[in-house]
Amino acid sequence: MQQKNLVRKKYYLIRKKKYYEVSKNFFSPLLNFTKLKFKNRKFKLAFYYPSSFEINTLKLLEFNYISNQNLLLPIIEKNNSMNFFPWKKNEVLQVNKYGMLEPFKSKKNIPDIILVPLLVFDKYKHRLGYGKGFYDRYLNKYLKKFKNILTIGVAFSFQKYHKLPVNKKDVKLNYILTEQGIY
Repeated sequence: MQQKNLVRKKYYLIRKKKYYEVSKNFFSPLLNFTKLKFKNRKFKLAFYYPSSFEINTLKLLEFNYISNQNLLLPIIEKNNSMNFFPWKKNEVLQVNKYGMLEPFKSKKNIPDIILVPLLVFDKYKHRLGYGKGFYDRYLNKYLKKFKNILTIGVAFSFQKYHKLPVNKKDVKLNYILTEQGIY
């Protein structure tokens, strides 16, 4: 656990130092990927409202194709669990106990694709987040029931680490999206 915390701290500082505003083009590979995967049918895209120098996923809303999908944002609930709820561009958000923006509760949804924030990733598609385990708990719970959920970590290429320490609770992602593309 101590090793994970050291890696988290180091990469948070690196991301903060090297942070820059991403352009809409950052998400072009994701746009192409979703068009191929889902053809012309709608899908549920869970993303996060950016904070702490995370990649600005709100840029996705500049694509009509994406903004016309069923968009979901996470809400932190009781017992530190997380679920995804519908949200539309320009709808009012509320501030949770962690100071993060989230939609108002309505009917929870199971996403087809989850864009996962991260501090660090490795070539095996493991990730480290902020250490609270919200995404890992959610994924451990729902990936057993819904095997078709795609998980895509979103990061800058400089956030790559050679090999992260992992345990049985950590969930490997399907893909990582960086400014260099999807892998």
